[in-house]
Amino acid sequence: MEREKHITTLEAVVIVLIIFIVVAGCVCSMILRPAGSAAPGKSADGTAVSGDPLSYWTDGCEPKEQLTSYMKAITDEASPDFIPVEDRIAVFDLDGTLFGETNPIYFDHSLLLYRVLQDPSYMDKASDVEKETCYTMLEGIKEGTYPSGMDIMHGQGVASAFAGMTVDEFIDYCLAFREQQAPGYDGLLRGDQFYLPMLQVIDYLQANDFTVFVVSGTDRLILRGIVKDKINIPFSQVKGSVETIIATGQGDTDGLDYNFTSDDQLRLGGTFVTKNLKMNKVSLIAQEIGQQPVLAFGNSSGDYSMAEYVCQNNPHKSLAFMLCCDDLEREYGNEKKAQTMLEHCREYDQVPISMKNDWTTIYGDGVTKNPDKGLSFYYDYPIP
Repeated sequence: MEREKHITTLEAVVIVLIIFIVVAGCVCSMILRPAGSAAPGKSADGTAVSGDPLSYWTDGCEPKEQLTSYMKAITDEASPDFIPVEDRIAVFDLDGTLFGETNPIYFDHSLLLYRVLQDPSYMDKASDVEKETCYTMLEGIKEGTYPSGMDIMHGQGVASAFAGMTVDEFIDYCLAFREQQAPGYDGLLRGDQFYLPMLQVIDYLQANDFTVFVVSGTDRLILRGIVKDKINIPFSQVKGSVETIIATGQGDTDGLDYNFTSDDQLRLGGTFVTKNLKMNKVSLIAQEIGQQPVLAFGNSSGDYSMAEYVCQNNPHKSLAFMLCCDDLEREYGNEKKAQTMLEHCREYDQVPISMKNDWTTIYGDGVTKNPDKGLSFYYDYPIP
């Protein structure tokens, strides 16, 4: 009996001590934190942050102010602009929006050039059509032009040059390729060409319960190889151009007449299907996302339709941001294209982002532009 009373007394003492510690902690927190300031790890509106979530953006720049004001409005349940979590959807282009586009050419174009003209395991097997596509691409690089029809030519070139690979083998090939040094820069790998200020935007949106999609003209499987372990989104939220995928035992049989078996693997079928640019981006969003996004981020005419779709007749407050490639010191910018984009933003009430003026860094410390390693890298390719 005495033992039972002793245990009960100890339990009571422990409970009193716990209550004392909790109350003391709260009192200390109130004393040490200035009145009106946010709780640790929270912004004034309750958003979880650690310092400035957009620290790579110039203080007071228009896009930063627009985005943070927007976020405050749409996350405040008392605001008429409040957006429920399930409707907080943002879409991002990849090349030139999240990832280096013109240093000096696209990642997926460089990949095809390497596969067809340099890869010792394939270059002797490359078809004449694949080689001609690459030669046309190289001529365009030297002339500073984008060859007519290259979107389709390149898409088909990728599909045929990697035909027969399994899906996983193709993604692994892209992962290995991104470990090469990035032409045109010192201190940068191909796979690290992500714009750090834009990665902060993705983190900022996700911290505020946004679902983020990458909607790009890059081949969907190459896109997976680019973003894997670099952006915190699943492959189901990565939407790109499409090529056929077939079963190993399928041969030329139509998919409607063939059933996948336990012995099958998925392989690239060798046929290009759709380039995900312009209106095709809108169609893809409607078909595969199934909701009108409220935020869009792009950088070129290939993103105009997506941006307009996001902002047109949207039941929620919506914005479109467009990058202007105006940085000639840290990046391979193009002043003429940047001015065209700025004028477009003014006409369509979209928010321009100046890479030159709005970002304190692009790729981070230790990365410098080196033109001697840029276009000259591609001039070394032999063209018949």
